[in-house]
Amino acid sequence: MSNPLVQAFFVGRAVAEVVNERLEVALTDALSDLGKFDAEAREQLRQFTEEVLERANRATEAANASQPTTGTGQASSDSGDLQADIDELRAEIALLRTELQHYRRASA
Repeated sequence: MSNPLVQAFFVGRAVAEVVNERLEVALTDALSDLGKFDAEAREQLRQFTEEVLERANRATEAANASQPTTGTGQASSDSGDLQADIDELRAEIALLRTELQHYRRASA
């Protein structure tokens, strides 16, 4: 009677060790894949941000190059609708602040 009981004990212990090792390997692999995914997502976000900023800078330079400069130091005050220009700039600043907050939350 002692022999089958000892045999059952060692079989149970071996089963527990094998299950533990396989769970450890599975968990390690899952965490590794998660780390790779996180790193790739951050890299793609960084590349996306760089591309967006690069295009925005090119568009700004193109817009500045196409506008005639006045020697008096006043930009587009001759358009007559200065308040509309200010409102548009404020709206763009608000939009940029919102996008910056989204970016900071996503990268945190």
